[in-house]
Amino acid sequence: MNGRLCIFGEVLFDHFPDGKCVLGGAPFNVAWHLQAFGRNPYFISRVGNDSEGEAVQAAMRDWGMETGGLQTDPLYPTGRVSVRFEAGEPSYDIVESCAYDAIESVPADFGHIGLLYHGSLALRDPISRQAAEKLRGCGPELVFIDVNLRFPWWQRASVLETVRQAHWAKLNVDELDLLDPSSGSVATRAAAFIAEHVLDGLVLTRGSAGADVFCAEGEHFAVREEAPIEIVDTVGAGDAFASVMILGLAAGWQPAVSLQRAQAFASAMVGQRGATVSDPEFYRPFIEDWNL
Repeated sequence: MNGRLCIFGEVLFDHFPDGKCVLGGAPFNVAWHLQAFGRNPYFISRVGNDSEGEAVQAAMRDWGMETGGLQTDPLYPTGRVSVRFEAGEPSYDIVESCAYDAIESVPADFGHIGLLYHGSLALRDPISRQAAEKLRGCGPELVFIDVNLRFPWWQRASVLETVRQAHWAKLNVDELDLLDPSSGSVATRAAAFIAEHVLDGLVLTRGSAGADVFCAEGEHFAVREEAPIEIVDTVGAGDAFASVMILGLAAGWQPAVSLQRAQAFASAMVGQRGATVSDPEFYRPFIEDWNL
């Protein structure tokens, strides 16, 4: 795949009940992992003119990430989320009117985009939504939409319209139920979802039950956990999974290979606190096993 690998959307700090603050946001997490895997993604987002914004920039520089796409807002603060756990599952209080709600459009001569990734949360504000639309208008070879339905920051019609403009979509089984409440098996509904929204493929995550990939040609691949894994927290597990699926699309891996590797990496991530890891050694076994 030629062209830039562009990651668009929110960057924020997750605030945990024990007082710990962890840098995150689904697109940022995906970009962070892709950088560790040697893909040098171009991350497009916006932070506040505050200490947390400075911390984002410093973390990106220390990790070797390009910072040219990180904008600074003079008014809005850097994004913030309070994370709570209920029955072991995270819930999120997402602060509105953050810097990532006001991402400005990239220049008209931005260049060719090989793959564009973005989620649905960063599109809640018209300013950032317009910037994402202009990026899609640059003609990327592939658009990968990561559905993140966070109440009250989504509307079914607008999310589905965004999905229709993508080649690949990733969502979990609960999100499939919300976007497509029809009856029938998951496989039947996934095939209908792909056909209705003209997708090349659909990635469906099932938490501890594994994940599936459904392709427009009718192929279905599944991966299931073969043994119990140690879980510290599940924050960012879906982002870890998405990063490897994107890695596979960019590298031309077969869907079954991407799925197995994405599940392995996500399983390793749930053994960590927070959504990213700042130790390069954590990534080394995957880099060696996958010949990156």
